[in-house]
Amino acid sequence: MIIEQFITDKTSQIRAYITAVINRSLHYTELDQFILDTMEEWTLLSVTDETPSSAKERVFWHLIHEISLHGAQALNSDLFFRSEITTCLDFFSGRGSYPIDCIGWRPIA
Repeated sequence: MIIEQFITDKTSQIRAYITAVINRSLHYTELDQFILDTMEEWTLLSVTDETPSSAKERVFWHLIHEISLHGAQALNSDLFFRSEITTCLDFFSGRGSYPIDCIGWRPIA
């Protein structure tokens, strides 16, 4: 699987997971597990370049890092965090602009 297709697929999936956690139709532990699974799949691609190839990929990695750092449960308890994450989701859907302070780098082995 090429990197662009991986990002496209995972962007769609993470949007659905985050939205479901925010709407409380999915337990936050499912989002945490999705991120762990995504990181495991990423390692199979053996990527050595840490620079994202698009703004969408940069925002994707920013989301992954932020949720990994704060935990998906923060989406239910931290309104500022939820707002930051929602801004990223709006960017994915074309309803918003590139998020301020978005620092997303590819993880490399």
